[in-house]
Order: sequence, then structure tokens, then C-alpha cells
Amino acid sequence: MSADAPEVSNLRPPSEYRITRCELGIYYRWVGGVCVTERTLERTAWTVFLAGTVATVAHLTLTVATFGTATYAFAIVLVAISALVSARLHQLDRRILLGFAVITTSILGGQVLSRDSLGAGAHIAGEVLFLLVQVTLIVGLLVVVRRRIGREPIGILADASILSLGTWVVLWIGVLRALFSSISDEPGVVVVRGLTFALAAVVLFLLATLLLGDSENTTVVWLATVAVSASLVGDVLWAVDDAGRADLPISLLNAPYVMALFGAAATLLHPEIRFLTAQGAYRATRPLAGRLVVITSGLVVPIAVFALTDARDTPDRVVRTVSVLVLSVVVLVRVVLAVRANATLQQQLVTSAQTDALTGLPNRSLMLQHVDTALRTAWRDGRQPTVLFIDVDRFKNINDSLGHAAGDDVLVAVAQRLRVVLPTQCVVGRIAGDEFVVLDPRTSGLSDAMVLADRVLESFHEPLALRQGDVFVSASIGVSTYRPSVTNSADDLLRHADTAMYRAKESGRNCVAIFDESMLASVTQRLAVETALYRALERRELRLVHQPIIDIGLGEVVGFEALMRWDREDGSTVSPAEFIPIAEETGIIVPIGSWALLEALTHLSEWIASGICPRDATMAVNVSPRQLSDPNFVNVVSEALTRAHIPARQLWLEVTEGVMIAQPDQALAALDKLCELGVRVAIDDFGTGYSSLSLLQKFPIQRLKIDRTFINGVADDDDARSLVRTIIAMCESMGLDMVAEGVESVRQLQTLGEMRCAKAQGYLISHPVPPESIASTVAAINDLGPWPRTRRP
Repeated sequence: MSADAPEVSNLRPPSEYRITRCELGIYYRWVGGVCVTERTLERTAWTVFLAGTVATVAHLTLTVATFGTATYAFAIVLVAISALVSARLHQLDRRILLGFAVITTSILGGQVLSRDSLGAGAHIAGEVLFLLVQVTLIVGLLVVVRRRIGREPIGILADASILSLGTWVVLWIGVLRALFSSISDEPGVVVVRGLTFALAAVVLFLLATLLLGDSENTTVVWLATVAVSASLVGDVLWAVDDAGRADLPISLLNAPYVMALFGAAATLLHPEIRFLTAQGAYRATRPLAGRLVVITSGLVVPIAVFALTDARDTPDRVVRTVSVLVLSVVVLVRVVLAVRANATLQQQLVTSAQTDALTGLPNRSLMLQHVDTALRTAWRDGRQPTVLFIDVDRFKNINDSLGHAAGDDVLVAVAQRLRVVLPTQCVVGRIAGDEFVVLDPRTSGLSDAMVLADRVLESFHEPLALRQGDVFVSASIGVSTYRPSVTNSADDLLRHADTAMYRAKESGRNCVAIFDESMLASVTQRLAVETALYRALERRELRLVHQPIIDIGLGEVVGFEALMRWDREDGSTVSPAEFIPIAEETGIIVPIGSWALLEALTHLSEWIASGICPRDATMAVNVSPRQLSDPNFVNVVSEALTRAHIPARQLWLEVTEGVMIAQPDQALAALDKLCELGVRVAIDDFGTGYSSLSLLQKFPIQRLKIDRTFINGVADDDDARSLVRTIIAMCESMGLDMVAEGVESVRQLQTLGEMRCAKAQGYLISHPVPPESIASTVAAINDLGPWPRTRRP
């Protein structure tokens, strides 16, 4: 056993064939107790090939007859041994082994029977054996070529035909014509040899087909090519010698056959021979340049030889004429094929560039062309072409739950549904992801457009039949009709429908929205805000204001909530309700939130150091879902606490109930890590979202902030008072802190005090004020003492 063989227990008997896999992934084969690796076989094959090269050179150099005979015999024996090893290790198809055996035996027998000392009968038998070699090669190459010819079989066959016919012309003029004249005393030999060389051209044709194909040519293909080519070279050299064109020594005549035999042995031993007849991998790039050079040479050389030589007799003239005519026809066919293939390829490229690969519908560029054509001809008939922009609602949920394959099936089904329900004059396209566009060039007004949109919307009421089962989907549809005063181009009409579609989504999805100019103004304003928001932080346009939080029983300020404001350079102010959702959607909230957190804690640190507020005063900062999903957010919080020198318990991070519903696992992991730091978490606007009590058990919550919608009616509305009393009782039983938001009247604060609500904030206590006004604001609140005005008379 070799040193690198793994220790394997309960192996089969050494005489049996077995494949195992070692830790390095190398296949091991056990034969007669000897471990043979794939790498060993590959190295052996290359060793045989190199030995054959050396033997061929030695055969050419040394003219000793015994050496040539010994080398030839050794090569025959080596092929036989290689065939046995290959049959044992590679489990080759017996037909391949039979082919190698026939070729080897025929070459050997042909050499023996072709000796001058033998008679005409032996010579004919020898030529028959050489003919059998060509037949066997043709059969074998046909099997290989059939599987590896690639994606352009007709063109490859035509190229190979040009190459083989050109070679035939050169061989006829240079060798065969003189050969047939020199052995005219043996007509049988002439006939068989003519067939042999004709079949040799076929072998060359098939070999060229194999090498010019689109499949990757592996090492074993090249080894087999060397073997076949060497055999063909040997045939040509024998023909040259027999024709009297040159007096070649026997060492030169037999050297190519030695190389062919060693090449055959190397081919049999190489591990890749198992895949010789398998479909090869396509090349990344086709060898067009090299292929063109080879084919051009195969065409130019025979024409030059034909032009520079004269026909000697009538048979020579007939063969030349027929050969050139056939070659011309093949070249003409190849040119026609090339032109047609180029035209087909151009059409495929155009179709691919303008068609969606999944659904076969026109893509955005082609839809714009259709819309543009409709707009150009609309004035003739007084039509108002309509565009519907359709977006599949919550398509991401389908991909996430059922997989992308199911998502693709949904898109294909939606495309088919639209084709069925829409009139024939409508053009349906898919311009992106789950977005479809419908163009009706014949609508005459908004009423026709709405009928069309309702028809599409109703079609989604029926389930889509998928391989995974029936699936219901809905769609948001934006409608835009052509109006010369508003629409200047196809892109405008498409963009307006897109804008209307987003309005339909904002309205709750599964509905239709019609474009009007106000939507365009809204979108333009949003884009302007989004663009300016990217620079707002670096331009120092963002600032924080703070609203005090008091202890209702003591009447003292115990904390603050940081709120963000945006004052633009042009003097305008953007509402947080407008820019915070944009920041959340675009992801800008992450850097803005990090800045706000550090800024708020820095303010608190300065106020504590100045004695403005108690040392245990807290700061509440709102946290968005995008920040919680940021893997670096915990580090951002930790760094802000460190830089501001504020204990973690004095920071409250306020999250909404929706955060914990939309991304529960991610939110829970982030909040747990924050609580490990000592930071406390509050649910903001409690009662307006899902209000699930399971959230309070599952998530690390320490405070509830009662929303202002309940506080507004707490003084006069019994139902609101009962709800607030229930929330307060729940907080007391669970040990949670509580803050009432939006307190605006003395009656509200008095009622909350009677209900034992711990803390409050609102306009009654203080509006949000800038940091420089906090000192006077806190002093004014604390001067009121325990808020005597909240007591009943």
C-alpha cells in the first residue's frame, strides 16, 4: 500500500475493485492489494506519452532494424497492457476497448503484410487492414463527436468539411496521383488504398469537428488527437514513399505509428478517458480567431496548390474538378450558414434586450417604444392612451415564505392572467421585479381607463394555481391617461402611472389610484426632502429639543425626552412626521440616530454637571427599527454612554410596538444586548399598536408610555379613564415604570395623580425647548413645588 493511502477498516478483499474517498477528496482504487490514486494514473499516462516521444525520436535516429522492431513490439504490448489496466480501473465501455484492439492489431498486421517480399494477395489484405483502421477510427470519432459537438453542429460540420476537402485536394495533387500511377500493376491495392485515403479525409473531418466544437477539449481528447494524427501522418509518409516522391527510410515510415501506439496507451491510462464520450462543458469563450485561421488556411492552401500545378491526364483533371466543385459548394453553404447564424444571433440579441426572460413579456425599453408609438398616433383618432402600473402586493413575503422559485411561478401566473383578462389591443410588459405595465392605446378617456383598471383588479380575486398550491395575491394599480398639457413623452406617462401606484399602496394596497398633478408635486417635494436630508447632518441643520418629564407626586423634573428638529438653510422647517419616515426608508436614520443619541447624552451630562437637574435624571431617545437591525447599534450606544460619562441606567431607549411585531427575533436579540449594558427600554405610544400583552412577557421592557389619545379623554371620558386605570394597574403589578404623554390640562394631570400614575409629560408641563432653555424651564417647573393646583378643592 502506498504511503499516502488512508487506513480503512473492513475493506473488501484486495482482489476486488473498490473506490473510497480519503479526507483530501482523492479517489483510491485497490487492485491486487496495491493502492492506485487518480493522480498516479494521470502521472503514468504522461510518463507513457513522454516515453513515446523519446522512443519516436530514437526510432528516427537509430537505424538498427532490431531496435525498431523491438520498439514497435514494445509499443504493441504497452497498448495491450494499458487496455487491460483501463478495463480494470476505469470500467470502460467494451466497445472502446474493442476499438483500440482492432486499431492496434490492424496496424501491426498491415505492416507485416505490406512487405515487398509478399505477393499481391498479401498486399491487398494489408491494405484492407489499414482500411479497417480508418473505419474503426470513424466509428469511434462519430460516437465522441456526437456527444461533444456543441451548440452549433451544422457550422462545425461545414468547417470540418472545408478542412478535410482541402486536405484531400493537397494529398491528391501531391501524393495520391503519383501513388496510383506507381502501383498500377496491382489494381486491387489501388482501389483499397484509394478508399483508405478517402476515409482518412473523413477521419480528419471528424477530428477537426471534435477540436473545433464548443466543448472543452480535455487532456484525454488531446492525447487521442495526437494518436490519431500520428497514424494519419504515417499513412501519408507511406503513400509518399510508395509514390516515389521520396525514398524514405523504414525508421521514418514507422516512427509515426510508434507515436500513435504510445499515444493510444497514454489515452487508455488517463483517468479522464471515462468521460471521453460524455457531454463536455462548454467553453467560456469560443475559439473563433484560431478557428478562422485554421479554416482559412485549409481553404487557401489547396487553392494555391491547385493553381500552381497542372493536370497530367483526364482522371487527374476529373478528380481536381470534382474536388474543387465540392469544396466550392461546401464553402458557399458555410457562408450562407454564417450569414443566417449572424442574422439569427442579432435577432436573438434584440429580443433578449427587449424581452423579460422569465415571462416573455416586453421589458421597460420595449414598453417605452410601444407607449411612444401610441402617443404619436393618438391625435389622429382623438384617443387618450392609458398606462396601468401594477405592483404585486407583499411579493417579498411570497419569496421569503415559499422561496424564489414560487415567486417566479407567481410572476409567470400573473403575466398569464393579465394576457387572458385584457383586450387584444392591450400590450402587457414586465419592467422590474414584481412590477407590470399595461398599455391600452385605444382608450378615449378616464372612464375607459377605470373600466380597464377595475377589470385587472377583479382578476386578482381568483387564486393563482402554482405547483405549490393555490396562492391569493392582490395588486396596487396606478392609472395614467395621456393629456397633452401634462404628458410630454412616453417616459412621463409611465412615471405618472408609477406615482399613482405608490399612492394606491399608501391607501392600503389592493386598490386603484388615478394620477393627478398634486401627486407629482408631492413626489417632487419628497425627492427634494430626501436629497436635502443626506446633507442635513453635515450642514448642522438638525438639532435636538427636549421635553421635561416630571414625577407627578413630587412635582420635580426627573428626566427628558429628546426630539429632533430640522431647520433648513433656506429658513424653512421640515416636520419630523415628514422627514423621519424618509430617513427610516432610506437608511439615513442610522447615522442621524447615532448623532442624536450622543448629542442627547452630552446635553444631559452638561445639565447634571451644571446642577440644572438631579444627578439621576434620565434621557429618553427614540429608536427606529432600522437602528435596531443595525449590527453595530449596541456598540454605538455603548460608545455614546462612555463619551458622555452617563451611567447606562439613565438612558431610556423608546421603541414602538410595531418594531417588536415586524422583526421579533432581531429586535429581541438587540434589546437583550442593550439591557446587558444596563440600558432600559420603554414602549412608546402604548395602546395604539398591537398592544399584545405577550410583548411585555417576551421582551425586556421596563416602562410603558401611555399614548396621548387615551390621556385626552381621561378627565371627561369614563371609557378612557377605565383604560388608563387598567394600564396603570398592569404596570404596578408587573413592576413597570409609566409615563403619561400629551398632558395638556390641569384636569388631566389631576386625574392621573389620583390614579397613581408615576410620571407625565406634555404641553401643560412644558413644550419641547432647546438645550439652552432647559435651565430656566426646569427652574420654573420645580418652583411650582408639588403642583398644588392639581389637588381638588
